[in-house]
Amino acid sequence: MNYQNIVKNITPKEKRLENAIAAFISGGLIGSMSEILVSSLGVDAMLIAWIVAASLLTGLGKFDTIVDYLKMGVIIPITGFAHSVSSASLEYKEEGFITGIGANFLKLAGSVILYGIVAASILALVRCLLWLV
Repeated sequence: MNYQNIVKNITPKEKRLENAIAAFISGGLIGSMSEILVSSLGVDAMLIAWIVAASLLTGLGKFDTIVDYLKMGVIIPITGFAHSVSSASLEYKEEGFITGIGANFLKLAGSVILYGIVAASILALVRCLLWLV
């Protein structure tokens, strides 16, 4: 028996259908709750509510447990971005406010911000070029 077969036999099987259903339902619930917040409080309040909730749950060590049950439906919205910022900050809190939290605040989210800006700039340039034609 070769190594690949051993790994294949002991690796837990992924429950893709169950994971997809859980992500669909949790993402739908988050979207529905967001619509309620937007219609009653506005977009800014909705964004702040999800960012605070995700950051608080990350700080309490509960966010990853919730993701285990609700899957990517919780990670994809702004909650995942808030979690990445919070978790990177908490990971280095022992090093202090400046060299720990401050220096690592956007460690995980920095690439998302960078490539989001690059993609938006390219698309804006393409749109301007199409407008000129």
